[in-house]
Amino acid sequence: MTSRAPAPPSLRPATFINRGSALARLARPLAQFMRIEAGGGILLVVATVVALVWANSPWSAAYHSLWETPIRIDVGSWRFAEDLQHVVNDALMAVFFFVVGLEIKRELVVGELRDRRHVALPAFAAVGGMVVPALIFVAFNAGGPGSRGWGIPMATDIAFAVGVMAVLGRRVPAPLKVFLLTLAIADDLGAIAVIAIFYSDGLQLQYLLVAAGIAAVVAAMRRVHVAYPPVFVIAGIALWVVIFESGIHATIAGVVMGLLTPARPLQDELTAESVVDALENRAELTTEDIRATAAAIRESVSVCDRLIELLHPWTSYLIVPVFALANAGIALDANPLDESSIFLGVLLGLVVGKTVGITAFGWLATRARLASLPPGVTWGHFAAAGMLAGIGFTVSLFITSLALPDEALAEPAKVAILLASVLAAVAGSALFVALARGRGAPDDDVA
Repeated sequence: MTSRAPAPPSLRPATFINRGSALARLARPLAQFMRIEAGGGILLVVATVVALVWANSPWSAAYHSLWETPIRIDVGSWRFAEDLQHVVNDALMAVFFFVVGLEIKRELVVGELRDRRHVALPAFAAVGGMVVPALIFVAFNAGGPGSRGWGIPMATDIAFAVGVMAVLGRRVPAPLKVFLLTLAIADDLGAIAVIAIFYSDGLQLQYLLVAAGIAAVVAAMRRVHVAYPPVFVIAGIALWVVIFESGIHATIAGVVMGLLTPARPLQDELTAESVVDALENRAELTTEDIRATAAAIRESVSVCDRLIELLHPWTSYLIVPVFALANAGIALDANPLDESSIFLGVLLGLVVGKTVGITAFGWLATRARLASLPPGVTWGHFAAAGMLAGIGFTVSLFITSLALPDEALAEPAKVAILLASVLAAVAGSALFVALARGRGAPDDDVA
C-alpha cells in the first residue's frame, strides 16, 4: 500500500508553489528541537532528584523493589524475562534511540551534517570530545576491574546542555547553539558505534543475518513509498527482537529504523497561502479534492520530520525522565572513593576531558584550515561550549549499565556522572556569563 494517490490536475504537487525560504524551513525544526530539549531537561532534573531522594530515604527498599519487578512476555517459544529496569533500558530507550536515529538522518540529508563546510568543526571537536575523555579514563583504569567503562565519559547529554543554554539566553551566541547541537549529534553517532561494537556480547551470526534481512525489507518498502504505519511498527518490533537475541544491544534496532526513515518530503513544502490559492476559486469542493489536498499537505513534510514531531516530546518528557528515575537512584552513603580510579576517571574525563578534547581538536581543525569558527564566536565561547558538553548524564548512565554490570563498580561511576554534570554546567555557565560581562552584555538578558 502506498501513501500517494493520484491528485486531480488542479491539486497536483506542481500547483503548490513553495514561498518559504530554505533558511526558514531549517530554522523551524531547530527551534522546536531546542524548546523540547530545554523542557525535557527540566523534567530530567526533577526525575533525577526524585530518584536520589527516594533511594536515600526510609523507603529506599520500595524504590529498588519497584525496578526489580520481574516482567515476562511469552510469544510462542520466544520468552522475554527481565526486570522493570531492564525493560526501561532495553525497550523504552530503543524509542529514544529511534528518535536519535531520526535526528541524525535528518541532519545528514537536509540539515547541518549535509554540508562538509559546516560539519568539519563540530565533527573534529566531537572526535576530540570522545577520544580525550576515554584516554583519561583508561589512564586511571587500565588493567583494573573497571577498565570496560572507558566509554562512559564520552557522551554528551544534549537535553541538559540545551536547558543550560536556554537559561543563559543571549549570552550564548546563536551560531554556537547550532554548533553544540551538531556536535551532540556527531557525539551520538560515536556513542552508538561504541555501544554496538564494544558493548555487545556473544554475537549470534544467524540473528544478525535475519536483522540485516529485515532492514533490507524496510529499505525496500521505503523506496516504493509504502507508508502504512502498522507495517513499520511490526517491522520495528521484529528487528528489536532479533537484535535483542543477536547479542548487540537492542536499542540499536531503534537507531537502524531511524536511519532507514525517509528524510526528504515526496514534494516541495507547502504554505497555507499556496493551499488557499489552489482552492479559493473553485466553485465547489469534492471529497476527492479535500483528500488530495490533505495528502499533498502531508507529503510536503517528510516521514522523518513527522515522526520526530510525534515522538520527540514523548522521549524528552516521558521516556528519558523515566530512565533517569530508574537509573539515578544512587545510595549516597557509599564512599565513591572506594573505587577511586573509576570515580576519578569518569569525573575528570567529563569535566576536563570534554573541555580539552573539544577545544584542542577544534583549534587544530581551524589551524589546518579545515574549518573556521562560526561568526561572533570566540575561543572563550568555544571552550565554554566544551564545558557544557561535559554534561554527560543520560547516555553516560546508559553506557554505565552496559559496561559495569557489577553495582559495586557502577555506583562510583554514577556518582561521578552526577557530580561532573553539575560541575560542567556551573563552569560552562560561569564562563559564558564572564564573557558576556566582558563584552558589555546585560547580565539579566535571558531569551
